[in-house]
Amino acid sequence: QVQLLESGGGLVQAGGSLRLSCAASGSTGSINVMGWYRQAPGKQRDLVATITRNGLSNYVDSVKGRFTISRDNAKNTVYLQMNSLKPEDTSVYYCNARTMPFEYWGKGILVTVSS
Repeated sequence: QVQLLESGGGLVQAGGSLRLSCAASGSTGSINVMGWYRQAPGKQRDLVATITRNGLSNYVDSVKGRFTISRDNAKNTVYLQMNSLKPEDTSVYYCNARTMPFEYWGKGILVTVSS
């Protein structure tokens, strides 16, 4: 079992920055890929970015050049640095961790970007 706890969300003006953190606990040695997803009201949950244990990252096109995912394996923590935020980035952001063959989710954290 893996538990995920997100932090760092909140309200920010357009153009501003936020840094999300997700701390994993439990069977963290089995985690391979960690990532962030987001879900806006009335919409499906979509991928934002993922990162492997070795540091290979992947981003959805809409955040490339603005968001940076990073990972500290020693602290079992994944981060999402979000710059140049736009109102359309407003969502609940969920941390995700994948082992083989399971997948775990955090409870989500709200990011609101005002125009």
